[in-house]
Amino acid sequence: MPRRSRRICPQVSATLRQRIERLWRRPASRWAVLLYCCCAALPAQTPPSADAYVQQFEASYHDVRSLRADFTQTLTSGGRTRIEAGRVAFERGGLMRWDYQRPAPKLFVSDGKLASLYIPDERQLTRTPLKASEDFRVPFELLLSRLNLRRVFARVELADGAFEHHPANHVLRGFPKKEFAEDYTDVLMELDPNFDVRKLVVNYPDHSRMEFQFDHFDRNPALPQSLFHFTPPAGTEVIDQH
Repeated sequence: MPRRSRRICPQVSATLRQRIERLWRRPASRWAVLLYCCCAALPAQTPPSADAYVQQFEASYHDVRSLRADFTQTLTSGGRTRIEAGRVAFERGGLMRWDYQRPAPKLFVSDGKLASLYIPDERQLTRTPLKASEDFRVPFELLLSRLNLRRVFARVELADGAFEHHPANHVLRGFPKKEFAEDYTDVLMELDPNFDVRKLVVNYPDHSRMEFQFDHFDRNPALPQSLFHFTPPAGTEVIDQH
């Protein structure tokens, strides 16, 4: 009977091939050899360039007019941590609604002109023109309006090592322009393969940190316009800021 030839993976160098031939003669080593050959045949995973990845991220939102998701918000400051959670909705035109459900109810809503924060326990509503508002929730409108990270940040880079995340996801880091350098140090965004924002972290100069985690993303849901308008209950103190 003619002897069968044992072909070793062509991806393996001649020197390694000799070593593998020697190992192959040992039955206990054959599984290791097969595993090595399979791994050597796999194409290397090349990380995307920052520019290409940012362009894909921005392009993925061109046809998105509304968003809905669950969120968890964590503020870490002065050694203390506060965690809140709820449901958020966005629509083009600067429309937003953050319904906080835990640990206590509150509402942040924008009708495209005014940003309003209602705290039921204090029976108080604070209203601020959206363009003048410095509220940390306002920049989220960029997802649906003029998403252009190069205009928002001085520099954007890939930062997959910034924190632990799902292996299929990537992390972008944005650095502030000079005029905003005192407002924050950097922004980190974890994006899944669909370019949904799974985590957004804002780091501040005083070493405090605001983190948002999102789940159950829904793109282009039908949202009633009434969702973005709020009339406070009778007896609510209304504070108008300018």
